[in-house]
Amino acid sequence: MMPPESVCPTPFPSNPAPTLAISVRQPWAWLIVRPDLEGAARAAALAAGTIKLIENRNWATRHRGPTLIHAAKGMTRGEYEDALAFLSLSPLQEAAEALPALDALPRGGIVGRADVVDCVGTSDSPWFFGPQGFVLRNTQPLPFQPLRGSLGFFAVPVDTPRSAEC
Repeated sequence: MMPPESVCPTPFPSNPAPTLAISVRQPWAWLIVRPDLEGAARAAALAAGTIKLIENRNWATRHRGPTLIHAAKGMTRGEYEDALAFLSLSPLQEAAEALPALDALPRGGIVGRADVVDCVGTSDSPWFFGPQGFVLRNTQPLPFQPLRGSLGFFAVPVDTPRSAEC
């Protein structure tokens, strides 16, 4: 298992504000930022591996550093049910029990931030499906900020909130 991320990263200067975002479909974006967890509960979830620290893509990236997590606008009932089934049939049952209802998941905006620290082709993480996995650290929720998404990593307007108070 990978070492846990820090619970409350320093926003600046060691962890500068993100200027790029990546769109992630729900409920996977929620599973990355886990806004239901704080403090000791968040640290326990990190240790248990129930926070998603791998974002799967068909393409590799050289991008490293702070990145905003954008919840894509689209999500089908089938995608939600597939994710719930995956969580229920794996050691990630706690995440399945915490997952909000389909209509309660925010979509079409920034929901959090993370540091992209690597891009791997294999991983022992139960979250890895491949073929490429962006390894995430220092994930944290942010207040929802509506924003139009885009494919790949995309530039974020200057007035978009980029860090949260710890």
